[in-house]
Order: sequence, then structure tokens, then C-alpha cells
Amino acid sequence: MLRKVMSTPLHVGAPNFGDMARFTERVAAIYDNRWLTNDGPFVREFEERIATIAGVKHCVAMCNATVALEILIRAAGIAGEVIVPAYTFVATAHALQWQQITPVFCDIEPDNHTINPSEIERLITPRTTAIIGVHIWGKSCNVAALKAIADRRNLLLMFDAAHAFGCSHGGRPIGGNGLAEVFSFHATKFLNAAEGGAVVTNDDELASKMRLMRNFGFSGYDNVIYIGTNGKMNELSAAMGLTSLESMERFLAVNKRNYEAYQTALTGLPGISLIDYDNSEQQNYQYVVLDVSPSCPLSRDQLVQVLHGENVLARRYFFPGVHKMEPYRSFYPNAGLLLPVTERVVEQVLVLPTGTTVSEEDISRIGQILGWAVSNSDRLCQELPKTIPPGCSMQLKEHAVDA
Repeated sequence: MLRKVMSTPLHVGAPNFGDMARFTERVAAIYDNRWLTNDGPFVREFEERIATIAGVKHCVAMCNATVALEILIRAAGIAGEVIVPAYTFVATAHALQWQQITPVFCDIEPDNHTINPSEIERLITPRTTAIIGVHIWGKSCNVAALKAIADRRNLLLMFDAAHAFGCSHGGRPIGGNGLAEVFSFHATKFLNAAEGGAVVTNDDELASKMRLMRNFGFSGYDNVIYIGTNGKMNELSAAMGLTSLESMERFLAVNKRNYEAYQTALTGLPGISLIDYDNSEQQNYQYVVLDVSPSCPLSRDQLVQVLHGENVLARRYFFPGVHKMEPYRSFYPNAGLLLPVTERVVEQVLVLPTGTTVSEEDISRIGQILGWAVSNSDRLCQELPKTIPPGCSMQLKEHAVDA
């Protein structure tokens, strides 16, 4: 009889939780002072802590990272066209398109999957006003090269750092690069506030403007002095964020342990390589990323099907690429011709579960599942489609894996 190896599903992005007692204490304080939102004490404390860790003057906490990016774009006065990678979460492009700003998709570097500076110059037009780099997997963009282009062409430079809280670049914390950087504290991120985001910057004027914009433009009681929206972080989210911060070192230790366990478990699998991290920099190890090359006996999608059949809910990231999502695939149907590295990476990347819900024993079993799949590739190639059909719910056939 076929059986599940994992009795409980292992998810990519399962939340890391801090100490429940400390969170409960903070919730009780919220009840006592009856301050739920509008720049409460926990939000202010959270902003101070994040700014200190990121090594910047200002942190402006928001309800989520997408709104944070939208407000940053608006506050910076960006218009026209902005150069962004197509290999990112769709929110990076949506934050622009939502405001009638055109995202212009740039290819990525093959090794660290971040925007390729050498591809940017040919994309710049008279309408280009900014570059948004994305630190993928917590691995920093080539900040110096991007800054040189931005300075030479008089463009604004900012970064989507949703993956990169707690990471460093050039020995300095990510957060102080470009005009500003945006962190995500979504439930799936290294450090979560259940839902939340923030813009960090050293620009005093920009920070003041964003504080107005996240609260409808209010400056004091009954005094609206600027256009704005409702982008505030609430006190419950800040309480969760502060509680997570207190366990940040534990989250990091578990993630690093898991990454090293995967290094051992995946050794010797043909055509499957684990994307490495620069140990000279601070890393959060939140993402365990495999590159499944054409030399692997099974395609990346076939491995996903095997893993899902064993209750290991691995993910394709950022499949199929933003340029192939709406409305962008309708706007730019041939964009993929200019994005060869992106086109290859979206077909080969596989992200495995990690975090505090995943044990070293789980990782050993995942390694066994992948080893079994490769060893039985002849049979599996006949049983499994090479690619996962669009819209597939992933209710997939189980495969018995010997212990």
C-alpha cells in the first residue's frame, strides 16, 4: 500500500513563531491601553528596533510590503518607466503598474538570480526614472554597479529587500542602499509580524513624507497636509514583530542548521545543486533553493510532483516569471526573448521547506525521497508529465519511498 512519508505536510514558508508568553503579554498590554492602531507604542518600538538592525536613520512601518513599496514609489516621485527584474514576486511589478508606471523587465545574473547590471543600459529610455533591484534569497544585488548606472544616468535607485532582513552586503546590514529599501514581515518571511512591511531609509524628507502618506496625509488632529492612504501597521502586528525579533537568533540558528543538513542530504544527486550562500556575509538562510539542471534524470516539475505526493510541499519560484503573468504577458508577449536567463531559471528552481517546523530528520527523509526519485527515474518519467499542467491543484499520486 502506498503511504505518506511525512505525516504532517511540510510547507515552504511555514511561519516561525516567537515565545507565545511574550506575545500574550503584549496583547494584554494592547487590551489595557486600548491602543490598536495609529502609531501606537509597539509600532514605534518596532520601528526603532528595525532601524537599528538595518543600520539606518528611519524605519517607516506599514501594513504590508506591497503597500510600503507603493508608498515609497509615490513619495519618491517616480513616474514613466522603471527597470525591474522579471524574476521576482509579482508585487514588485504590481506596485508600479498599479500607479500607471511601466515596469521594464531586465534579465538576471545566472549565479545569484539578481538583476544583471550589464543588461540595464540598453533598457534605459527618456522615460526611465528609476531602477528597483531585488535581493533574491537574501543574496544582495550588485549594489555598486547599480549605483554607478543610476548616478551616471540620473536615475533613482531603490531595493525590494523582502527576502533580505537580517542579511548584509559588503559587511554592512542590508537596509541603507540606494534611496530606500523595503522589508517584508509577511508570515512566510524570516521574521514575521503576521503581516507587515517597512521602508528603511537615511533620507529625512522621504521618511517624513511617507509617514504622512501612510496615514491619509494627517499631520496632527484634523490637519491633512498631503495626499495619502491607509498604510499603517497595527499594534497587534507590531507585537508579533517584536516577539519575533526576540527569537531572531533562534530562527537564524535553525535555518543555518537546516541548510547545512540539506547540504549533506543532497550530496551526490545528479543534476541537482543547492544554491550556496556567501559565508563572509550575514545570511538569514530562509530559502533552500535547488537548481535542477537538464542533466538531472527528472525535470524540476517531476520532482515537485514526487515531493508533493510524499507531503513535502516544495515550490517553484517565481514561476513562470512576472513577464508571463497578467497584465504583463498581454502587454509584452515577446518579453521572454530578452530574458534568456530568467526563462531558464524559472524552469529549474525548486525551493524546499525549512524553518522551525522542519527537523534534521525531515531533511534526511527529503534527501531520501529525491534520491529514490532519481534512482527510479525511468519508471517515473513514464508515469509523470514532464511539466505540471497549468492550474493543477497538485492533488498528486503518491509514490512509495522505502525507508
